[in-house]
Amino acid sequence: MQNFLILIREDIARVKEMSEEAMQAEIQQYTRWVEKLAETNNFVSGDPLENYGNWMTSESVRSDGPFMESKEVITGYIMMQAENLDHATELAKTCPIFETGGMLEVRPIMKF
Repeated sequence: MQNFLILIREDIARVKEMSEEAMQAEIQQYTRWVEKLAETNNFVSGDPLENYGNWMTSESVRSDGPFMESKEVITGYIMMQAENLDHATELAKTCPIFETGGMLEVRPIMKF
């Protein structure tokens, strides 16, 4: 098995406008999805990310990063294990993000 990082990208404006009830319903969808990944031993770890942070260049640190001005931002991640990239992609296709128009990026973790 190989490890993969799934980056969850969502429309930050949509997320900010969600009611508490809608947010909790979406969290429950993700929880069920992660539970299914765990049942098949594909889930390794994952967490949602806050919608703020710092970004850096070699010259400075900025706290109001351009990612906050972008429409789509990374709102969470899932670390999973799968046989290969195709298998990881098939597992990622079942993520609830696609019900709200979001996107995922599936990246293999480099071994060296």
